[in-house]
Amino acid sequence: MSTSSDNAICQVLRISYNNRHVHVDNEELNDLYSSPNIVRVIKSRRMRWAGHVARMGEERGVYRVLLGKPEGRRRLRRPRHRWVDNIRMDLQEVGCGYMDWIELAQDRDRWRTLVSAVMNLRVP
Repeated sequence: MSTSSDNAICQVLRISYNNRHVHVDNEELNDLYSSPNIVRVIKSRRMRWAGHVARMGEERGVYRVLLGKPEGRRRLRRPRHRWVDNIRMDLQEVGCGYMDWIELAQDRDRWRTLVSAVMNLRVP
């Protein structure tokens, strides 16, 4: 978690985070705050949505937008992350980065298992 979110949690739980007498580690803070990590929630929901779109079919507009490559020229900068790039990074964290995620999403049970693995993944 970031420092700002740690400070916010400490304020909500009324813990003196920077007090010399009371020191709370990040792990203890996460144990006290029982809500799921927002990064894991976002990743798992992105994966759920991607599986839904992958099962839609190639003729649907949302599918084409998700997997399409923009045409035309863009200004000189680093390339932006697309949804597909984020999904591939999430799959790599779980250890399935080498697999074709669109084929994998066709099997709902396996895809649900991956989504729950992303949700339960320990994020620094």
